[in-house]
Amino acid sequence: MLRITKTENGMVKGLPGTDARITVFKGIPYAADTSGKNRWRAPQPAENWEGVRECYEFSPITMQKTPGEDPNAFYSKEWHVDPEVPMGEDSLTVNIWTNAKTGTEKMPVLVWIFGGGLNEGYSYEMEFDGERMASRGVVVVTVGYRLNVFGFLAHPDLTAEAPEAPTNFGFLDQKAAIEWVKRNIENFGGDPSNITIAGQSAGGVSVLTHLCAKSTKGLFQKAIVQSSAGGSVPSIYPKSTFGRPITLEEAEQLGIDFLENHLGVKTIEEARQLDPFYIRDKYLEMGRRLPRSVIDGKYVDKDIAGYLFANELHDVKLLIGDTGDEFFVEAQGETLEEIEAWAKEFYGEHAEQMLAFWREEGGDDVEAIKKAAKVNGNQVSTLVVAEEFASQGRDVYTYLFDPEIPGDDVGSFHSSDLWFSFETLMKCWRPFDGHHFDLARKMCNYWTNFMKTGNPNGPDADGTPMPEWKKYTPDSNCIMRLFDEISLDEGPLSKTQRFITDINLKAFRKDRA
Repeated sequence: MLRITKTENGMVKGLPGTDARITVFKGIPYAADTSGKNRWRAPQPAENWEGVRECYEFSPITMQKTPGEDPNAFYSKEWHVDPEVPMGEDSLTVNIWTNAKTGTEKMPVLVWIFGGGLNEGYSYEMEFDGERMASRGVVVVTVGYRLNVFGFLAHPDLTAEAPEAPTNFGFLDQKAAIEWVKRNIENFGGDPSNITIAGQSAGGVSVLTHLCAKSTKGLFQKAIVQSSAGGSVPSIYPKSTFGRPITLEEAEQLGIDFLENHLGVKTIEEARQLDPFYIRDKYLEMGRRLPRSVIDGKYVDKDIAGYLFANELHDVKLLIGDTGDEFFVEAQGETLEEIEAWAKEFYGEHAEQMLAFWREEGGDDVEAIKKAAKVNGNQVSTLVVAEEFASQGRDVYTYLFDPEIPGDDVGSFHSSDLWFSFETLMKCWRPFDGHHFDLARKMCNYWTNFMKTGNPNGPDADGTPMPEWKKYTPDSNCIMRLFDEISLDEGPLSKTQRFITDINLKAFRKDRA
């Protein structure tokens, strides 16, 4: 097995995984320490080292609220289980899982960008352990990047100091990691010409951001976006502002306020002298109101919808979808009159048509109408992205993940699909049974097949064909239903879903014309 190999900065040594056929390299630096003078700067080159670096431990996670600090928080029960996990600013590292034996295999490569609202999360959470994907012949790379105020602060001092990279440092970190992979991954058995970038939630928003950036063209060939479209292309109907970036000028004013009224300093140089935990705590005290994505005119020229509807996204193959129980938009009101007023506010000129659809299902019963009006906001945006992407002649595969999730009554919650796409159910506290493990195996097959060829289809582990996953097209609307049983939903969407998708497409196309 390939336990020792080289990078551009020096030799590295990994350890056997749980499966001894896999080697895991933990905490390889792709950029320099971001403390001191490098705080709020674009990532700088990593330093060289002598001898063989033992990559046996993960690096500290990037600065954020302590994961698992609140034992009652939902994700503290799922995977943020270790409040003692090390944290610091020297954390721009990658972790690599590979089943290479010689380093000459030229296997497909996954670059995984974790989620967490660009505020929290880290590259080695237990749910996206890369071992099962690596066992299928994919070199898996997970990326650490700067978050929250450390990753997305803007300030006039920063703009004056580095006008070409004034903010969006977290996105720049991710880009630097992808570039590092492109330059180095061949030594780990990977193919630098067959890279998939993927992410979930804010990680998926990041993927879509890199699909737009001019400087990333050619760095990757495929993209996977999980539960992220709603944070990237917020729906116009029903109205949503979630995920919209702000301008550099707006972000700079927020930065001035943060330094002067929360940190008690006036300049970036003064702020660079402060302890990172002090900065973090002041950021948390203010309620995390700083931007997470900034239209800086450099890395981010406009919002993602602007690129999408101008046909300016990179020409890659896309796999995109959502879970069934996340980010619902629900009608507000206790009477028909109140629901009608809500519909007019959120659907505008289309309110009467929406109300007619709801009455078809619910009659005059208020609760039945509210049930009919309930919409998965993420899925609305996903279908808009898929429809526009496909109409431009690009390959896109869509899915809806909605199996029964045991252990409580939260359903297929946001992020629950990660246990399945990475096939890591054995790490979870939930009492999954055989059919869940079957679904996870098949999902991991679909995901890794897509990474290999741009097509998710192929045989299961026993050689039998898995259910065929057809491309999404404006005519077919094919959506893979990853439920307790897998099936392809071909043909027209429901009346309500088709109508919402169409009015959003028309609104976006008109707005971006």
